[in-house]
Amino acid sequence: MKTYSKITAIAVCSFLFFSTSCQNNGDGGQSDTNDSTAAMPAEAEHVAITAVDTSPQFKDAQLAIASVKAEKAGADSAKVTFNFNVKNYELKQQTSDAGNKLCSNSDKGQHIHFILDNMPYQALYEPTNTITVANNSDHILMAFLSRSYHESLKTKGAALVYHFSIDGKGNLKKLAVPSTPMVFYSRPKGDYIGKDTSNVLFDFYVWNTTLSPDGYKVRAQIHNESGRDTAIVMTEWKSSFLHNLGMGKSFIILTLLDKDNKPVEGPNTQAMRHFNLAAQEPMQ
Repeated sequence: MKTYSKITAIAVCSFLFFSTSCQNNGDGGQSDTNDSTAAMPAEAEHVAITAVDTSPQFKDAQLAIASVKAEKAGADSAKVTFNFNVKNYELKQQTSDAGNKLCSNSDKGQHIHFILDNMPYQALYEPTNTITVANNSDHILMAFLSRSYHESLKTKGAALVYHFSIDGKGNLKKLAVPSTPMVFYSRPKGDYIGKDTSNVLFDFYVWNTTLSPDGYKVRAQIHNESGRDTAIVMTEWKSSFLHNLGMGKSFIILTLLDKDNKPVEGPNTQAMRHFNLAAQEPMQ
């Protein structure tokens, strides 16, 4: 089982403030258009952020849980199977503008991002997934529909959060979803090689809140082993591209901030993810 540990903030040597006007509901309300521009760093060697061009909209796409079943798996764990209902959205189909995005794209097509406990997601190309979790454990699942290039659908009904526990006998109990603001990390993730290092998708999912310049915000602290450390504060929930990250090992610390720019307390308000960039194979 993966458990949380306290994340130590990295030192920030440059600061970008990304402020835009359109606000979306954290539970998927309203449209996920990306039509505003981002602040750019003064020097090319610093990390840059730009808005993702407007992507195809799937306003009627729906994701829901059809069933959840747990069964005992050994003496101290349980297998949990999730079955999903997907409506008005085709899994395994290439998103129509995938060739124009010039970023990492799944050759398997559109899929579901399955994020358990804010750890790296599993990409589901079929509407089902079985996981193994420890007995006497508590978990929060975030799942949302994703375009083939891993950009989330932020429209109402395209995402869900499911809270559950497993008791000492491997039985599942559905729990109330926290009503507090949460943020779930999605991209970047994994390895980026060659041309995929130029436009690296930065995406996350907010829940139970909106983002605004005078309200909740999301801070991304970006570190690359080349020394390109940057902080970005998002005041609008939208997808972006990161540029000039540098090659090698990188990580991002994602933190939900309150109106006073202080970290929010509570479940799923901070996450950290490692990823790698290389000009060519093999990945070092």
